[in-house]
Amino acid sequence: MDFVFEYTSFLAKTVTLVVAILIVLAAAASLRSKGRRKNAGQLQVSKLNDFYKALRERLEQSLLDKDRLKALRKEQGKALKKEKKKPADAKSRVYVLDFDGDIKASATESMRHEITALLTLATPKDEVVLRLESGGGMVHSYGLASSQLARIRQAGIPLTICIDKVAASGGYMMACIGNKIISAPFAILGSIGVVAQLPNVNRLLKKHDIDFEVLTAGEYKRTLTVFGENTEKGREKFQEDLDITHELFKNFVARYRPQLAIDEVATGEVWLGMAALDKQLVDELKTSDEYLADRAKVAEVFHLHYSERKSLQERVGLAASGSVDRLLLSWWSRLTQQRFW
Repeated sequence: MDFVFEYTSFLAKTVTLVVAILIVLAAAASLRSKGRRKNAGQLQVSKLNDFYKALRERLEQSLLDKDRLKALRKEQGKALKKEKKKPADAKSRVYVLDFDGDIKASATESMRHEITALLTLATPKDEVVLRLESGGGMVHSYGLASSQLARIRQAGIPLTICIDKVAASGGYMMACIGNKIISAPFAILGSIGVVAQLPNVNRLLKKHDIDFEVLTAGEYKRTLTVFGENTEKGREKFQEDLDITHELFKNFVARYRPQLAIDEVATGEVWLGMAALDKQLVDELKTSDEYLADRAKVAEVFHLHYSERKSLQERVGLAASGSVDRLLLSWWSRLTQQRFW
């Protein structure tokens, strides 16, 4: 038993030390980055046509005998020569972006640069495809993400949104900007609503004779609080703010998808892709893989990804601080008055 106790004690000390080191590294990385300009990012571009071609050729090599494979390669060579004789701008281009949304819509930082880059070359005969996955999050964060996508529409470039898993709440707010929305049959869509929640421990504090004062300048600077005593007037004002935000949300969706019966779908409900098609929340049922493979037959398809260059110290620091941030954000979002799409 002594051995087990000593080992457990040693393990606890080791874990404590490792956590302390990670926190110190995170703090050092944070302080270092504040005093200087961020490292320049890098735009990575890959041609998906080449990816699909490599898949096909690998399968052909495995399944066809030598004579059939040789004849096929000869035909493909002729087709390639004919293709090269066409004018360089004969084929349209498809620019593919990815958005994997968290509660803060953190992917907006990369997407904004990807959009800026493609807008320097894209023309109305091209297309932008966004593979979108998000269950929504903070109002202001998804508002900015949607505004970035609106730049594509304003430039007159067709925008297609592909949803394989989920685009709900703030995610659907982004999706509705697309000229066309394509969904997998069982993807989750909708949730056109607004929610805010917080606990109140005022009665618990009173039970233990603990006073909590909330001082404000401005009648509605603070409507509901976690620790103070909430009033009916504060609740009414808070609900009014939610209703206003919901109305703005509905108007935004209706602007880009006027075919919707907006009052019927803006109830906060969600639908699977097949039902969403009947509600006109989407235009077509298809996976993003199927859509892009079809587009690659007639267009040049490029995948764009913007990433920040980070030093080893920053990567270690961000890994440590990121875990802490996610934990704190999850907790704090339940205690504050953040509004969520």
